[in-house]
Amino acid sequence: MICALLGCVAAAIHVEPASANAPDRNPTLVFPQFVPGQTIRLVAYGDMRFTDPTVTSGTNPRVRKWLAGRIADEHPEVLLLTGDMPLTGSNTADWQVFQAETARWREERILQLPAPGNHEMRGDKNVGIANYLANFPAVANHRYYSAILGSVEVISMDSTLPTAASSPQGKWFAAQLNNVPGQIEFLFILFHVPWVADRQSQIFVGIPDPESIALRDILEARLARIRAKVVVFNGHIHNYERFERRGVEYVITGGGGAQPYPLLFRGHADLYQDAGFPVYHYLTLEVSNHRLHAVMWKVKDPDADTLSVEQKDEFTIRAAAQASAEAVKRK
Repeated sequence: MICALLGCVAAAIHVEPASANAPDRNPTLVFPQFVPGQTIRLVAYGDMRFTDPTVTSGTNPRVRKWLAGRIADEHPEVLLLTGDMPLTGSNTADWQVFQAETARWREERILQLPAPGNHEMRGDKNVGIANYLANFPAVANHRYYSAILGSVEVISMDSTLPTAASSPQGKWFAAQLNNVPGQIEFLFILFHVPWVADRQSQIFVGIPDPESIALRDILEARLARIRAKVVVFNGHIHNYERFERRGVEYVITGGGGAQPYPLLFRGHADLYQDAGFPVYHYLTLEVSNHRLHAVMWKVKDPDADTLSVEQKDEFTIRAAAQASAEAVKRK
């Protein structure tokens, strides 16, 4: 199992910063097993809160474990994890449960690309950070990083660090956006706390918060220069929401097993309007032939004797060049 896990690290090329005093404009990690134009299958989800299976407060151990296995059944090449994987990041036992319940991910040699959430830092923060980095060796000890996967780039950031434009993370993010490689058709951004959310969360829990809005502002100031289509994946809200703002798709995927968060009302901007609850779920993503096709799979009945999923949302995004070519054909 350990060898399989380390295999993802061996396939990555770590790119060192050009200068210790300037934000890194280069990708942090390059995974050469992915080449431009190659079909890539990914899964995105988060907020599982792995912990002792006898603990049922704040997490649903049955659904959580089943979803981890179901995701392995999808055979993705890459997992995008939006944070709050353990219940308590400083508790080594919680990470041991994570390893046990997700063992098939490593057997399948799935590349795991996470973003840390507040639960990764829960308890002793320094221990939590160390545990997080130890359990995701593919990110090579980076709390925020970028990864090149052929025609896809993933930028993952740390919601527990400062994000202002003047902060090290903010400067690094701006430099990455200013230098998206030319072959990138889809740019996926991971950050635990949502950058766009339903009105209910804005009113009652102050989401998006100033740190999230700071990063959104950095992105939006550069959208005109970014050729790639951008999708932002967030968690933290234990439900599913989807928005489009200034040509960017914002997806909240926090249905991995943590205590569900009811949305009493969804605003008109939310592209997902289904009233069903709870919304335990994950997303499959396929990048192929210059298109991204995404499907949200929801646990049909978490109390059923046999668990199953049903398709509840779907969207397709065309790469910029493909969209332009199709527009020309229509004229």
